[in-house]
Amino acid sequence: MTEPAQAIRLDIPRPAPEIVKGYQGLATTAISDIIDLSCVMRYAIQPLWPDIPRIAGPAFTVRTPRHDNLMLHAAIYRAEPGDVIVVEAGDDAMAVAGGNVCAIAQKRGVAGFVVDGVIRDIGESRASGFPLFARGRSPIPAAKEGPGEINHTIRCGGVVVNPGDVVVADDEGIVVIPLAKAAEVLKKAQAKADADAKLSLEAWEKSHRSRVDASLKAKGYTV
Repeated sequence: MTEPAQAIRLDIPRPAPEIVKGYQGLATTAISDIIDLSCVMRYAIQPLWPDIPRIAGPAFTVRTPRHDNLMLHAAIYRAEPGDVIVVEAGDDAMAVAGGNVCAIAQKRGVAGFVVDGVIRDIGESRASGFPLFARGRSPIPAAKEGPGEINHTIRCGGVVVNPGDVVVADDEGIVVIPLAKAAEVLKKAQAKADADAKLSLEAWEKSHRSRVDASLKAKGYTV
């Protein structure tokens, strides 16, 4: 962990609003057709309630030590509206947030939480429509002793996340687009999504079967 004076950073780069808006209209599956596997969080990070809405926004990163949640509780008062708070928790035994913390974050405009750890009071967040993605739940609250960090590079769900990276999460998964590549990836993903939307199932099947059969033949299988 860093020294306390450097542990909390608030001046971070963020994507342009039009970039964020563009990603809000794209499913993670469309984005994953463009980006590397290294940008896709592992399946252990799941939506904690069904039919969860898609979220997309700049990453506001948090790191907490084992059995502690101080920095996440500090983050909800420092994140900007539209930010996605992304947490590298120190363990998956004690909850880093509960119903009141999630409610305050929602009231302040935070888009949602993505937590490599556990959360409690899920029913309250489900009732209020606050999106939560995490490893799971635990009824046990963590302590608030620190140390920890805000807006440093973290690892969440197997992915390196830097402050200001674009995070998109929905029922299909969670992707992290490095800020420097956000505009380029958005343009390519939108083009791919538009092309797919215009393709009928019959046309897709014809192209798909042709490619599958060609690949089989190239590898010596009987087509």
